[in-house]
Amino acid sequence: MSENEEITARLVNIYRYPVKGLSPESLQTVELRQGMTLKNDRAFAIENGKGKFDPDNPRYLPKVNFLMLMRNEKLARLNTTFRDDCNELTITLDGKTVARGRLNNREECRAIEDFMTDYMAGELKGAPRIVHCPGHSFSDVAAKCVHIINLASLRELERMMGMTIDPLRFRANLVIDGLAPFHELDLVDDSLESGDVRLKIFKRTTRCPATNVDPQKGIRDRTIPDFLFENFGHRDFGIYAMVERGGRLDVGAQFTLCRKEEG
Repeated sequence: MSENEEITARLVNIYRYPVKGLSPESLQTVELRQGMTLKNDRAFAIENGKGKFDPDNPRYLPKVNFLMLMRNEKLARLNTTFRDDCNELTITLDGKTVARGRLNNREECRAIEDFMTDYMAGELKGAPRIVHCPGHSFSDVAAKCVHIINLASLRELERMMGMTIDPLRFRANLVIDGLAPFHELDLVDDSLESGDVRLKIFKRTTRCPATNVDPQKGIRDRTIPDFLFENFGHRDFGIYAMVERGGRLDVGAQFTLCRKEEG
């Protein structure tokens, strides 16, 4: 049987990203479902020019097919809100609403696409197109999962780099605190449990240059992946986990570390 260690972590923040590459939404509670992402997390994406995504045959595609922060840092200046009841996305820039539309309505999508055509001029390979398929997630990994970072690791990284680092640079779903710095990287195949919820860790997160982008200003002002590699020999920060058992999570929930079965 698996052994529950006396190691706990507290859930500090919950975030989802309804449109890949656009701003996060902070949540106080979430209902996780087995084998799924957070509801409407990366449910939509914006193809950068003529794309390969087929909503009738959805499959994982590398992020280079879409507008994303690794190459398109201007996206970080846009603030978005998303309404679950009608799939309406509102985009604001410098406090002003610049686009709004229901993402399940083709005509209203075109209005948002027209804004993106103007806003992203010079960075597009062709006309942008909003894409979606119910149940599909435009995550950076093929598996439907949640992304977790550890605040203790972030504090240690800040100390080493001698600068503040906004946790939103890492675009996590769950931000936890209580584990030792970087201990999460050693937990592949272990699980985190809270009430009915069980999250099975399956992969470390290898960081790309998207983390170099200030999530408020939309400028590149850090060299995080390079710093990680120079100091640790890898570019890993954060972990991916599958939802093995679903249930409700609230900010403030306590996780217990559950070690993998041996033998």
